Amino acid sequence: MVARTRSCERIAEGGERCRAQPMRAVPFCFWHSPEHAQEAAEARRLGGLRRRRKGTLAGAYEFDGLATTGDLRRVLEIAALDALGLDNSIARVRALTSIVQVGARLLEVAELEERLAHLEEAMGPRLRRSAR
Repeated sequence: MVARTRSCERIAEGGERCRAQPMRAVPFCFWHSPEHAQEAAEARRLGGLRRRRKGTLAGAYEFDGLATTGDLRRVLEIAALDALGLDNSIARVRALTSIVQVGARLLEVAELEERLAHLEEAMGPRLRRSAR
């Protein structure tokens, strides 16, 4: 026997029902509940502000994500500059020490990636022959 899950009773303009789970003892989800309209509107507003702020910060810091070693290096540089700008304290020294440790590991990984790429390039014809 499969338990049936409830869904929000709000029906959109296209005639489709909202698929969100309703709150307890209320037929609507948080986003469509008349009792929570102000809170939902404020949550939407804050979400929009967050997205705008995210775009602004990404542009200001030239941040493209964390997909590459270069991306990680950029975030580490930003953290280092911010930490260097702090007043001298034990927390600042700890932050800088941590940044140096992570930076050293990042350099090590980048060097290994480069060496591996060179090896694969040099071994390419041999690897293709042995794969046959």
